[in-house]
Formats: sequence, structure tokens, C-alpha cells
Amino acid sequence: MKKVFSKILIIAIVLISIASAPVFTQNRADALLEYKKGNYDKAIEICLEEIEQMPRNIDSYVVLGWTYIKTGEYQKALDSALDALKVSKHEIRIIEIAGEANYYLGKNLDALDYFEQYAVLAPTGDRIELAYFFMGEIFIRLGEYNHADIAFTTAVYHFPNSARWWSRLGYAREMAEDWTYSLEAYEKALQLNSSYNEAVRGRERVKKEIGAG
Repeated sequence: MKKVFSKILIIAIVLISIASAPVFTQNRADALLEYKKGNYDKAIEICLEEIEQMPRNIDSYVVLGWTYIKTGEYQKALDSALDALKVSKHEIRIIEIAGEANYYLGKNLDALDYFEQYAVLAPTGDRIELAYFFMGEIFIRLGEYNHADIAFTTAVYHFPNSARWWSRLGYAREMAEDWTYSLEAYEKALQLNSSYNEAVRGRERVKKEIGAG
């Protein structure tokens, strides 16, 4: 009888544990959810608590980095990314965050290095189009317009529906004095957004150059 009672007690404990597990999961603070909802302070708070409890929790570092980028706290984003890379040096999401943080801090060569790492490690990654877009912007900063052309061309290949990105491609080609293909890119931008002023002005500049030629 005692053995039967013991078995029943064990089964009851297991069933209670299983039943209570979803409740714990549902009630647990979700940093990613808070980030998506725009509750950035709350997302940061949750991430920092999670990292304190589990210092090797890469997902917490990822959401923390994304949130710091959103709030414009770029040095904090970079610092947390560097800490995360000590845990997992090939984590592509952290590498991309480090690239963005360096970009916004004006550290062009460091940013370029991280974005190039991301492109090599994750050629079809979730943020590959952003990596190439930022590379294009960095090459423009550096005055390397042909490289910017290649980067922006790759960016719009992966994400062809951004008037801004097509306009930046047009600008890179314009700076390289590639008038015909610059005009083509500006026209594509205006097909997506006919009132995009940067593309409107760029198209007029290039048309004058073509007319003058």
C-alpha cells in the first residue's frame, strides 16, 4: 500500500510540475516582446537582469544591443557587443550590432570590418541587406564610390523596395560620374516614391550632366 501511495505521490508531483511550467513561461518577462512593443527601458532592464543571472546568455545580449541601437546609446551597444563576443566570437547577430554601433560612433573602418565579417559568416542572414547598406554608406564617407555602388547594389538586390536605398545607389554612381546608371537608380527610387526629394534632386542634377555632355 505504501509503495502504491508513493507512486501516486510521485505522479502527482510530476503532473503539477508539468502543469505549472507553462504558467511560469507565460509570466516570465520577455525582453524581445518589450523591444518589439517599443518599451525600450523595460527591455534593457530585463536584459541586464538576465545577463546578471546568466552571463553567457547570448540572446539577452542580442536584444540588449538592438535596444541600445534603437535608443541611440551607441557606446553602450558597442560595449555590450564586445562583452558578448567574449562569450561567442562568431555570433552573427552580435557582429552586426557591433558594426552598427561603430558606424553610428563614426568608427568607419571598425564598422566596415564587422559588416564584412557578417557578410562572410551569414551571406543570407536576416540582416544581410542592412549590412550592405551600411557598407555603402561607409564607402561614401570614405570617398570610395565604386565600392559604395557595389555595396548598395547588393543591398537593393536583397531588399528592392526602399526608395531611400535606391537613391543612395544613385548618389554613389553620381559621385563616380556614372551618369547613365545613376539616373537609372534615381528613377527606380522615384518609381517607389515619386515625392522622395533626395531622388528628385539627384535626378535633376544627373540630367543636367547628361545634357551638358
